[in-house]
Amino acid sequence: MAKASALRNLADGFGLLSDATRLGILKMLAAGPKNVTALCAGLGRRQSLVSHHLGLLRMGRLVEGTRRGKSVMYVADADSLKELAAGIVKLSPRK
Repeated sequence: MAKASALRNLADGFGLLSDATRLGILKMLAAGPKNVTALCAGLGRRQSLVSHHLGLLRMGRLVEGTRRGKSVMYVADADSLKELAAGIVKLSPRK
């Protein structure tokens, strides 16, 4: 049986992926680094909403931000996303 902490981490990851805006952010970041302005334009969402969702993704370690001058460039954290995907695979029934 999986450890409770591993299951909690997986549940938290699923929670982060349960929102269309956050999934849209991750999809856009899969194509490469973006700042908030580019994410807002691509998603058709207000800056305050996108920033809120970026904050949640950052806290969940699915997104990282790097300051470049007055702007922050965001990238998807590939290792954390792979870890989440591996957790999903572990839930699959074995054949």
